[in-house]
Amino acid sequence: MKQAAFPKLLSSQIAFDIARTILDGFDKHYRLFRQASQAARRNFENADWSVAQQAARERIDFYDKRVQECVQVLEDEYAQAELTDSVWRETKLHYIGMLSGHKQPELAETFFNSVCCNILHRTYFHNDFIFVRPVISTEYIETEELLPTYRVYYPATDGLRFSLKRIITNFQLKCPFANLDRDVAQLEQFLLQKLGDVAIEPNYQVQVLSNLFFRNKGAYVVGKIINGNSEFPFVVPILHNRNRELVLDAVLLDHAQITILFSFTRAYFMVDMEVPSAYVQFLRTLLPRKPRSEIYTILGLQKQGKTLFYRDYLQHLKHTSDRFEIAPGIRGLVMLVFALPSFPYVFKVIKDFFPPPKETTRAQIKEKYLLVKHHDRVGRMADTLEYSNVAFPVERFSEELIAELMQHAPSLVEFEGDRIIIRHLYIERRMVPLNIFLTGAEAAGNDTLVEHGIIEYGNAIRELVAANIFPGDMLYKNFGVTRQGRVVFYDYDEIEYITDCNFRDIPQPRNEEDEMSAEPWYSVGKHDVFPEQFGTFLLGNARIRKYFMKHHAELLTRDFWQSRKERIIAGIVEDVFPYPQDIRFRNQATATAPAPTPSPQLENLNHE
Repeated sequence: MKQAAFPKLLSSQIAFDIARTILDGFDKHYRLFRQASQAARRNFENADWSVAQQAARERIDFYDKRVQECVQVLEDEYAQAELTDSVWRETKLHYIGMLSGHKQPELAETFFNSVCCNILHRTYFHNDFIFVRPVISTEYIETEELLPTYRVYYPATDGLRFSLKRIITNFQLKCPFANLDRDVAQLEQFLLQKLGDVAIEPNYQVQVLSNLFFRNKGAYVVGKIINGNSEFPFVVPILHNRNRELVLDAVLLDHAQITILFSFTRAYFMVDMEVPSAYVQFLRTLLPRKPRSEIYTILGLQKQGKTLFYRDYLQHLKHTSDRFEIAPGIRGLVMLVFALPSFPYVFKVIKDFFPPPKETTRAQIKEKYLLVKHHDRVGRMADTLEYSNVAFPVERFSEELIAELMQHAPSLVEFEGDRIIIRHLYIERRMVPLNIFLTGAEAAGNDTLVEHGIIEYGNAIRELVAANIFPGDMLYKNFGVTRQGRVVFYDYDEIEYITDCNFRDIPQPRNEEDEMSAEPWYSVGKHDVFPEQFGTFLLGNARIRKYFMKHHAELLTRDFWQSRKERIIAGIVEDVFPYPQDIRFRNQATATAPAPTPSPQLENLNHE
């Protein structure tokens, strides 16, 4: 091999110091991240739900704060003239050396990229300066703590019931169970039903992640049973009952139920991980179709999720040839939405101007999306990935799409050689718009699907309300249907907190002139909402009206909305279960809110 193939001796003290500063910044970030995850356990044990919600929101901002702190240190410490190309190249090499033996190398590489991209121009976003591809392997990283990534139990030796009880007690939660023996017996019964008559093989075992997953008012045991060549994933929710005692509430065994629990429509879990890549690898055995990017995101490592998503997207572009085009559906007044047919996501760009009746600004819309990012999405709001300065190959854009971008968002578009740069956009999972779903179901004469869509729509509204979210624009086109047949809200430019809304009944007309008036004869404040008006734009179709009134008529009443608002103001955090009510061991475990109407069971509902 030629001598030139080897890097020259690293000699820049500045490069070494910059690398050390960046890694110190990441280590501080991850230390605080773990502390927040550890605090989630205490909040659960103490049933401090409001504290838990606030902590979850604050943790989302940890990453950006630490990046900005690091950038500020570097900008204060070094003159721009000192940060030459050779210094940046050497900085990366020093950083790679420092990651030897690190427990979170993939996260540290992404942190390095974030700091560099805040300092460098985008023309430097290539492999010489940043980690376009990962360099440090995350395979077989050993934990240094006493607690391994997962524990293994052997029911063939100890008995399944004894093993299950050990699994729960090993978490050492500092609050009593109401009746752990009863709950474990029910758990055993359900698991045996799942295992059926499969012969117990010599390697029959149960593997369980060593730390609980916390979110909202629940803690979740995540594991799998290995029986010969078969693996059975399971998740056990632990909740507080009315007496603030713990109960095992259910066991999730169905793949679809576990997928929904770990979906892109729920806020991030709080889980303490020394080696996050090991947790990701374990979860991938439970959810083999879910990309690693989404698994990192659901673990609260959303920046790593963004990094992996973008790498997946670039790989997809290299191996496909279809073109980006305007997304199907009714075109919005605020967002221009386009998609690549072969890619299961949509790209959303805020328009430069908005026709009446929209009264908003780009800054206000970004604030709404940020609100959703920080909020508990309770399984009914899509997560969004926000990107800046995204480069697309011009030849992959249809002429119609380029024309639409130049007409509606020219301030966000820049052409650079054979690339088109979009300065700011959101990326969301693609779904079938609910209006298209309902139209197709009705055209096919499938009343089961129509009813399912309306039941799910109403359930989505109810659960958003429980999370203190008023959708604003409740038209069906602003909701989508996922692969699991769930209805999810995805248009955020008009959302408000329920507690900021003033729910009113329409006053009775004072005279015939009032009754015949085309305009309201009564005053309407900025935050006034009249629920009885919803039917005017939602229930024009007789079939849809029939099912809506059958399952969700109370959504058209002020009393429903006002009562929920009063509960939120009183500090009541509602139960929103990420699994069906009918699989719960008992319905009296929490029951602080009425359960929504269950959806009919549908087979093979997949619309993507």
